[in-house]
Amino acid sequence: MLLVDDLLVFPVRSVLWIFRQIHNAAQEELATESETISAELRDLYMRLETGRISEQEFEGGEKVLLERLDRVQTRTRSVDAGEGEEEERDQRVERKIA
Repeated sequence: MLLVDDLLVFPVRSVLWIFRQIHNAAQEELATESETISAELRDLYMRLETGRISEQEFEGGEKVLLERLDRVQTRTRSVDAGEGEEEERDQRVERKIA
């Protein structure tokens, strides 16, 4: 009987596993994007300090990069907030199936 139950539940658990993998990949991408923007900011500061760019160029570049970083952090917070709700929903679905 347990084998039959496992076979019937397998498609649902597989779909949940796929969604978890997609979620994890999206989180990794957001973290990588944040690190990339931070590296670009460091490079921008270095170019200002070495005199390769003017103060105006620095301010414009800094504004763009900080806005991008803010958007990424906002998305990361919203994903993290939804993560707990998603796990609870997955557990409820698995309990109903079992």
